[in-house]
Amino acid sequence: MKTVNVHQAKSQLSRLLRAVAMGEEIIIANRGVPVARLSPAAKEKPNRKLGDMAGQIWIADNFDAPLSGDLLGLFEGREAEKPKRSSKRSDRVA
Repeated sequence: MKTVNVHQAKSQLSRLLRAVAMGEEIIIANRGVPVARLSPAAKEKPNRKLGDMAGQIWIADNFDAPLSGDLLGLFEGREAEKPKRSSKRSDRVA
């Protein structure tokens, strides 16, 4: 990044603008203290065309249906309930 003083920026503005158009950033300083930055202007985004993807995307009929209790609990930070173990010895595998 190149730094120039105000006097130099005023006298060489056209040259500095050509450098900025090529992608360079330039700092303008007043008595050695940076006060401004010359950088390329942001390119305009193309306008989006409504309905451009018509027929390519679909939304399920139950998209906004309420979530099940277990799934809602996961979104809210609750752990899913684990199945309880029975205390009978016959359930254990040897």
